[in-house]
Amino acid sequence: MRVTQALIRNLQQKPKAIATIFGDRRTTWEELVERISKLASGLLKCGLQTQDRVAIVSLNSDKYLETLFAAPWAGGVIVPINYRWSAPEIAFALNDSGTKFVFLDDEFGGLASDLRKLVNHELTIIALESEFLGSDATHEKLIAASDSVPEFHNNGDDISGIFYTGGTTGRSKGVMLTHENHMSNTFQSAALMETSDGMNYLHAAPAFHIADAEFFYTITQLAGCHVFVSRFEPQTCAEAIGKHAISDIILVPTMIQMLLALPEFSSYNFSSLKHLYYGASPMPEAVAGELIEKLPHVKAYHLYGQTESAPLLTSLDPSYHVTTGPLAGRLRSAGRAMPAVEIKIIDEGGNEVPRGTIGEIIARGPNIMKGYWGQEKLTQETIRNGWLHTGDAAHMDEEGFIFISDRLKDMIISGGENVYSAEVENAMYQHPKVAQCAVIGVPDEKWGERVHAIVLTENDEKISPEELMSHCRALIADFKCPRSITLRTEPLPLSGAGKVLKTELRKPFWKGLKKAVN
Repeated sequence: MRVTQALIRNLQQKPKAIATIFGDRRTTWEELVERISKLASGLLKCGLQTQDRVAIVSLNSDKYLETLFAAPWAGGVIVPINYRWSAPEIAFALNDSGTKFVFLDDEFGGLASDLRKLVNHELTIIALESEFLGSDATHEKLIAASDSVPEFHNNGDDISGIFYTGGTTGRSKGVMLTHENHMSNTFQSAALMETSDGMNYLHAAPAFHIADAEFFYTITQLAGCHVFVSRFEPQTCAEAIGKHAISDIILVPTMIQMLLALPEFSSYNFSSLKHLYYGASPMPEAVAGELIEKLPHVKAYHLYGQTESAPLLTSLDPSYHVTTGPLAGRLRSAGRAMPAVEIKIIDEGGNEVPRGTIGEIIARGPNIMKGYWGQEKLTQETIRNGWLHTGDAAHMDEEGFIFISDRLKDMIISGGENVYSAEVENAMYQHPKVAQCAVIGVPDEKWGERVHAIVLTENDEKISPEELMSHCRALIADFKCPRSITLRTEPLPLSGAGKVLKTELRKPFWKGLKKAVN
């Protein structure tokens, strides 16, 4: 299996059907496949070799999709980069993966000079839209100057993409996903979806995120139409749904909350919307209730997974998105295992626990990653005997529904973005006045969880939370920086082994709540 197969099928069966819509641009499958083929040819002319990495830092667009498929069409590997990262964070991913080709759109063209300074090998920088200072070529000129080339026939076990996550030890991890991983998840998704010829999918969530990236492959496999808005804004999203008769969309719960809170919500046309998928963080029950009330005709699906599983592991289907009746009570659940995915809840000894007992979620299936790029030891720790150890604590009920209660790994999910505490702590410790620091997730009405730092200063030196936040923003992406800070005069509580007892630090913030995650 290979991710580009569906393009050939769509060209054969629906050449004149609209494949992409972005602003005033519309492209048929016939035109799209030709553009992808020519862009792949342009990359080969630039020196791309088999399994070379091709990064993209861009807002959502039709050209993002073309690049996503052109890399494997040429035999390369796509590396979607979080555009909210700082230049040093992006450079780390490029250095770590040895990525030589980088697409930047107009919004991020200014990164070119910084990346050339920070990356320790030569880069070919391609402007996705307009030419900018430091670009070597443009997306459009590569297409115009190139002839079509046949699709490179990747094997199922070949790496299709490397998706970078945060690092539990402060170092980002490059998750290697194969063509088989992506295609397995595509078929698993398709088995759950109700499809029709009128499927119009809106890319409103960021395309670099594995959740939206998965739908690039799934919607292409189903020959649906990809509609793009450059970034999520509640009003823009609502307008696009009505204008383009959007049938399907994935959003994180924070985005859904913002959409439902639009002042003139009832004035927008949501009649075409059939399926709303959400994930990356659990849905607050109050927001789920409002969704059911305001969009009763829309079928909602809660999708749970990880980048390491390409990403889907479980799904809660629409029949359980109810607040009354015999199926009520499952809204807090992350659903049940996807087709071809096996799920277990285990104790610290690796033994499966009885139903209703909290343990760690582990999973296996054809969608589980090949491993972490360049981190064999971490790969072996994460995948044991074929089972992915998720680091999420949960219990399973008698019918196989998963209820997540906590995270065993030191991670915060804020507005759908994964933030690893160690990354933030590493940045905080670079401030000379910080003696001790612990970063935890605390409840937040808007973001689900927010990043909170607890700091002890050196020799009781005076420092303001604003100074510490500003210090962090210079080193890491803004969304990872603390949104609130507690300054302490007493040392942080430590275990016998000398580790900070974050469970104790978290207790006051989560007191009275049913679970220790949002």
